Amino acid sequence: MLPSDLLIHRPRGNSIDAKQLPLEEPWVAIATNLIALFQSTVGDTQGSLNQKLQQLEGEDTDYRIKRGLAHILRSSFSTFEIVSPLEPQDLRQRIFALAAVRAPSPVAANQHLETLASQLTQELDKDVEPIHIQQGLYADLKENRILTQFDAPTPEALIHRYNLSQVQGIFYRASHVVLNLHRNDPGEYKLMFRYLKLFRLMTYIEGEADQGFTITIDGPASLFKASTRYGLDIAKLVPAILHVTRWHLSATLQWKDSYTKALSEKAYILDSECDLVSHYPPGKPYDSMVEAAFAERWTALVDKGKTQWQLEREVDLIPIPGSVMIPDFRLVHPDGPVYLLEIVGYWRPDYLRKKFAQVQKSDCQNLILAISERLNLAKAGVDIKSVPAKIVWFKDKLQPKPVLTLLETLGENTQPT
Repeated sequence: MLPSDLLIHRPRGNSIDAKQLPLEEPWVAIATNLIALFQSTVGDTQGSLNQKLQQLEGEDTDYRIKRGLAHILRSSFSTFEIVSPLEPQDLRQRIFALAAVRAPSPVAANQHLETLASQLTQELDKDVEPIHIQQGLYADLKENRILTQFDAPTPEALIHRYNLSQVQGIFYRASHVVLNLHRNDPGEYKLMFRYLKLFRLMTYIEGEADQGFTITIDGPASLFKASTRYGLDIAKLVPAILHVTRWHLSATLQWKDSYTKALSEKAYILDSECDLVSHYPPGKPYDSMVEAAFAERWTALVDKGKTQWQLEREVDLIPIPGSVMIPDFRLVHPDGPVYLLEIVGYWRPDYLRKKFAQVQKSDCQNLILAISERLNLAKAGVDIKSVPAKIVWFKDKLQPKPVLTLLETLGENTQPT
């Protein structure tokens, strides 16, 4: 995505317009030139790349657009690495220690550095040249990092990513987002809900698969201090929405006038007829950090033969009156028992009340809740004793052991209903 200083948004009455580039020759040519510039700089430093980009910008009025395109190429398609025979900090300590033995005159300083590099090369006993020592001395500075790999997109793909990034930037200032998913393929709903869980968005879901769902999302400027990080998480959801066939989105924005600095409320509307193109894969999203760590630990136990319970990510929707639940995992035993696992992490009281109300409405007898001990359930008004689910408590990380212990208590041959 683009940083705020490269976003080009224009108020239009009570709404906001985001800059969009057409797939026409002038913009395709600019995108082509930028991609070629990055390709020609592979093996050179980021500082050298920045100099070339400044020359390409020239004094044209479209410099912000060029910078935006370059930012996407730099952040999404490029790999910069520190290239040094030692960690640069260790290398500097070694060089400075050698230099402290005998300080050179200012006239001989450059020659002295070459001498020190040659001396250190011999001490390292590696296939290292003195020039590598000199280049690696400050290789950790951003401008000295080497562009080691560039996965070139097509010019059209770059323009699509730019247009999408401009729209995503609008949601940095969202206070309220309502997403209507009309009647679609059930698989599209499951993918959408997976992304909602992945980005840990505060959502309220109403509806049913046969009619569609309304998803209400609290924005970073809603009930608490505006959070740029949370605004980015909402923006990350936009490419996922594009995989749904029929949808409509409306957002309320807290917009600051660039001249008067006055804060006002603006609206933004987007739907499935837009021309935006997603770069997300159409398959399932990656796990969140908590889920990924738990799944990794569980897989290790299975690989070592320490449990027969298989952990699956593809989980069916649990219909509840007027809404839906989608647990994080399914636990399946070869003898037949199946349990669903939902991880309840860090959320504010209102969200917790609604979450546990959903659990009660679901009347799901094979549901396991893994609940963080950091949550203040009493403050949220949640009576955990009334929740019709099996409970596992965890602190910072959810470990497989307490879940396995619960499963053993339930009995591997118990068939949940």
